[in-house]
Amino acid sequence: MRHCNICKKRKKDSKFKHAGKKTCIRCEFRWKRSFLRLLVQDRRLSAKERLANRLGYFGTAFIMISPYLLSYGNVGAITYIIGGIVCIPQVWVAKQWNLVLVNLNVSIGYLIYILYNGG
Repeated sequence: MRHCNICKKRKKDSKFKHAGKKTCIRCEFRWKRSFLRLLVQDRRLSAKERLANRLGYFGTAFIMISPYLLSYGNVGAITYIIGGIVCIPQVWVAKQWNLVLVNLNVSIGYLIYILYNGG
């Protein structure tokens, strides 16, 4: 017989998952506790994922600034192209293929814009 560290009740050993466990099965799988554990995913990002995330933020900043720079010649279009290309690694690592295609489309579209409008 052992004590559960949450409900503080004395229970048989069969009510625990294994010998080293201090929380009984009933306390461990209460709906609130299991729901909160479902929301939290504790994992470390790899170096590739960290680099891709930073590049994604950098590219997003370029894409956000670009509409305000379109009236200054080709500067806005060039920042759109750079932002679209730099955002691709982040969405590629995250396997968000629709956003990969959107970023490629933005980059190619503004590249064509620059080529045909006096680049």
